[in-house]
Amino acid sequence: MPQSALETDYFSDKAVLLDPYEYFEQLRAHGPVVQLKSRDMVVVTGFPEAVEVLNNKADFSSVINPDPVAPLRFEPEGDDISAQIEATMGTGPMDLMVSYDGEMHANARSLLNPLFVPSRLKANELFMRDYADNLVREMVAKGGCESIAEVATPYVTMVIADLLGVPADDREAFRKLIDAGPPPGNMDAADEAQSSHPLMVMAGYFMRYMSERLAAPQDDLLTELASAKYPDGSDVPLMEAVKNAMFLFAAGQDTSAKLIGNSLRFICESPELQAELRADRSKIGPFLEEVLRLEGSTKTTFRLAKRNTRIGDMEIPAGKKVVIFVAAANRDPRRWDIPQEFRIGRPKIKEHVAFGRGAHICAGAPLARKEVEVLYDRLFEHTSDIRLSEAHHGPKGARRIDYEPSYIIRGLAELHVEFTPR
Repeated sequence: MPQSALETDYFSDKAVLLDPYEYFEQLRAHGPVVQLKSRDMVVVTGFPEAVEVLNNKADFSSVINPDPVAPLRFEPEGDDISAQIEATMGTGPMDLMVSYDGEMHANARSLLNPLFVPSRLKANELFMRDYADNLVREMVAKGGCESIAEVATPYVTMVIADLLGVPADDREAFRKLIDAGPPPGNMDAADEAQSSHPLMVMAGYFMRYMSERLAAPQDDLLTELASAKYPDGSDVPLMEAVKNAMFLFAAGQDTSAKLIGNSLRFICESPELQAELRADRSKIGPFLEEVLRLEGSTKTTFRLAKRNTRIGDMEIPAGKKVVIFVAAANRDPRRWDIPQEFRIGRPKIKEHVAFGRGAHICAGAPLARKEVEVLYDRLFEHTSDIRLSEAHHGPKGARRIDYEPSYIIRGLAELHVEFTPR
């Protein structure tokens, strides 16, 4: 890593991939808001500053998500580029909710409301428990598994597929499609257009599902999405409904699977923690919140300054790209006491920004929390011990652990575990 973190290219440097937290602390030493030398971007590592930006939709646009290194579609002109942003927003064939602002974003979010009604979540929770129980029994009978590919990914894929109503025959195809695609924020091609191939294929599936529902309505969520209307009563273009379903499927699947892998490593590395959670499963929820703070699935999100503004003490000109390191904000010592320490039961722990904040806070956060809690309940039910495979990862103190090459996602490439049946 170069002498100064300001000169390090976060988007392509693999040393940062392996240990982003050292890099974040080096940045923090320069202040909570700093200008990079490697790229024309401002980075935010401070907790209050991150919350300030995430909540400030008047001065900051999400239009550069999830590909901040791509060139803008226009040349910024003047002290307020709001009109330029609005003119180009949503014009790309694969622009998704994560890059929308204002009314366009509010309309897109409104389409997700039917997903999270209590009756539908209750039915989905029953599916979670049944599927997790069968999956865990199968893996425990084998004595061990590669937990990312064999547990985390299939489990969360099937949960979101069940919620959305993806036909059972297509669910395995979706899982293989996601497995084969590059991670979001692919560091191996940071300055190339981020691949949307898996999303394009999924869009084809969802377009077929919704077209069929429009021709022959059913009592299911896909029919609701296909025939949805915006809050003002206007019709939703079918492609927008398709993109929202597809985005929820892909984004929810990926981040939840990473949360399972990251949290499982904590459990395997600390027998005392594992024993504590086994003895009192009501602590699984608070445990996951601390994992989200310390090792959440999302490292960063991005904003574009819409007009001349400020972040903390720094002047930010219109058109400046801003990198919000949520993973660094969640370790800000001004907000968290001894932030590097894992501590269940921290006061106000849910104030972490692992799920974002403001208008773009993760709509699927309650679902993510519940599906991971359910999986751990089943894992503890059927095992008396879960541990890392030393044959694959080496002994404690000399672990061999690899992470996916992504500048957005913090997720293990694989995690081999062994089980002792209960």
